[in-house]
Amino acid sequence: MAAVPKGFLRYQLLELLSDKPMSGSEVMNEIEKRTSGHWKPSPGSIYPLLAWLQDNGFTRELPMEEDGMKRYKLTDKGKMLLEEQRRMKKRFGREARWDPPFLEALWFHIPPEKSVKLQESVKRLFAAFLDLRSGLEENLSDQIIEELRKIIDESAERFEDLNKRLEKRG
Repeated sequence: MAAVPKGFLRYQLLELLSDKPMSGSEVMNEIEKRTSGHWKPSPGSIYPLLAWLQDNGFTRELPMEEDGMKRYKLTDKGKMLLEEQRRMKKRFGREARWDPPFLEALWFHIPPEKSVKLQESVKRLFAAFLDLRSGLEENLSDQIIEELRKIIDESAERFEDLNKRLEKRG
């Protein structure tokens, strides 16, 4: 597994907490779910980050619920930090991207000199997909959802066809 880019986990944590208060284990599980099981941050990375965010006034711990879980909520200061990071991503584009660490792991068996362009293409695709989030939040419609579904289905079909051709060669 490739190293997590600096700032990636903090950004993901802030995004998740902007949706709703969560516990450390809920954050780990949600990131694992959003990466289709390819990456689950460790407690050793999540809990110190939650403590740092709380110590610096970006989150606050909510009263413990009946289930015994500590949940954290973004403060106004935390919301400002998230907005600042979102603006930075928009302003600097690809330079400010926090690509998931599993992307590099996909090319483990391909010689590095042959995988560079492929990695760039995948990162470009992933960045475009991530950029859809803000666009969809602002302009969600049934037509856009259907168009997005068709694009994804067509892409998946082409990948499946390529896999079938490769299997026949093997």
